[in-house]
Amino acid sequence: MGVGLDIQGDVAEAVAQAATPNALCRFAIRTYGCQMNVHDTEKLTNLLLHEGYSPVADEEQADLLVINTCSIREKAENQLYSDLGKLREWKARQPGRILGVGGCVAQQEGQTVLRRFKHLDFLFGTHNLRVVPAMLRAAAQGERLSRTEETRSLKRFDFPERHPAYTGLQPSRAYLTVMEGCDMFCSYCIVPKTRGREISRPAESILAEARHLAEQGIEELILLGQTVNAYGRHDVKRGRTESVGTMSFAALLGRLAEIPGINQLRYTSPHPLFFDDELIEAHRDIEALCPHVHLPLQSGSDSILESMKRRYSVRDYLEIVTNLRRVRPDINISTDVIVGFPGEQEDDFEATLAVMREAAFVDSFSFKYSERPDTTALDLSGAVAPSVMQERLERLQDVQRELTLRAHGSRIGDETLVRLEGESRKGQGQWRGRDPYHRVVNLDVPANNEIYAPGTRVAVEIVDATPHSLIGELKDRLNTGYLAGNLAQELLTIV
Repeated sequence: MGVGLDIQGDVAEAVAQAATPNALCRFAIRTYGCQMNVHDTEKLTNLLLHEGYSPVADEEQADLLVINTCSIREKAENQLYSDLGKLREWKARQPGRILGVGGCVAQQEGQTVLRRFKHLDFLFGTHNLRVVPAMLRAAAQGERLSRTEETRSLKRFDFPERHPAYTGLQPSRAYLTVMEGCDMFCSYCIVPKTRGREISRPAESILAEARHLAEQGIEELILLGQTVNAYGRHDVKRGRTESVGTMSFAALLGRLAEIPGINQLRYTSPHPLFFDDELIEAHRDIEALCPHVHLPLQSGSDSILESMKRRYSVRDYLEIVTNLRRVRPDINISTDVIVGFPGEQEDDFEATLAVMREAAFVDSFSFKYSERPDTTALDLSGAVAPSVMQERLERLQDVQRELTLRAHGSRIGDETLVRLEGESRKGQGQWRGRDPYHRVVNLDVPANNEIYAPGTRVAVEIVDATPHSLIGELKDRLNTGYLAGNLAQELLTIV
């Protein structure tokens, strides 16, 4: 539904005859939120490149600015409104500039945002990335459009191949969407509203994109989905994988690992409910599958998990952790935790700390509970005072720092492969990268040496540890794929 122009069906067809912008050619995108949002920005960047636009790092040089929003917490939503208020001056400084908003807040609030901010030109939801170029053509003609309708069409996954001028976040690493949406309806979570119901992309489409990425030099794939390991589950359960072209998530991992050039696979974020035996065994059997799993816990209290509608118990969760370490003893596990959920008592919180210690998380992303519209948690009693939330968050993060430092300290003396990402925050010749365990490794790299560039994998010995990263010492440059099993021993035979 348009604001100022009512457009039905595909916007691309409705405005196909609209003139392509002339002076409008430089764009910038602000991105908030999760990896899915980051990848949506990548998709939009690629679309705009195909339309003849050029990306710029400085928003003052941009003719088009898009804000890609997150609504998982109220703070992120308020950030958008603050940004839009300040951007009135940005738009006024140069006639003809166009301002757009996309992502989860756009999907959640729709035309409300467009009506509130008169200098906003267009708004698109999470299912409507493909029609942005057409919306821009309409905006150039003075039309203010809003597209937030949901779709079950598989066309939502169809995007052009990478433009020759496109560069991803890292030269040898790429995100790959395998499914979208969520059917879990956790009581605190707005994702089913902003991303819609689960839909799995056909496997052959995923494999074709992966093969194309490999041909362009991509070596590491990060599979994305709101509940990524739910991929294909409805089709597997109903025995219709052949007719719709999907498969189990573990089987998909196996097929991707067979693609020449792909030597590392990761995925995020899985749901504990869908960790079946096949997926656990994949961490033993698939060499390219990295020894790291991000497994959201949210709470270590069974009563709070039940209020959250997470559909698993603490015992279920810890059994997954045990089985993952049984098949892959060196695996690193990180998690998400919410503190201050309605009804959380001190003993519930203490139970969460106990689970953190038992699971020995190498890292965790912890947040204070944030009320979100249209979630059932709004009806729960037992609100936790903000000061108590803050105190619990600080205690939890203190425990996590201890666990992280202990895990990092145990790595001193190990040898590992590190994919370089660029200069570290320290600079001064120090670079950062990530190893197969998804840990940040900082190391000194020879200056003015062309073989050391972002995307390069190097052999590194871990010589020190901090609560935030590992410190490595460069050993040699390797062109071999990631080797599973006893990595340190295998590296010693290679270097």
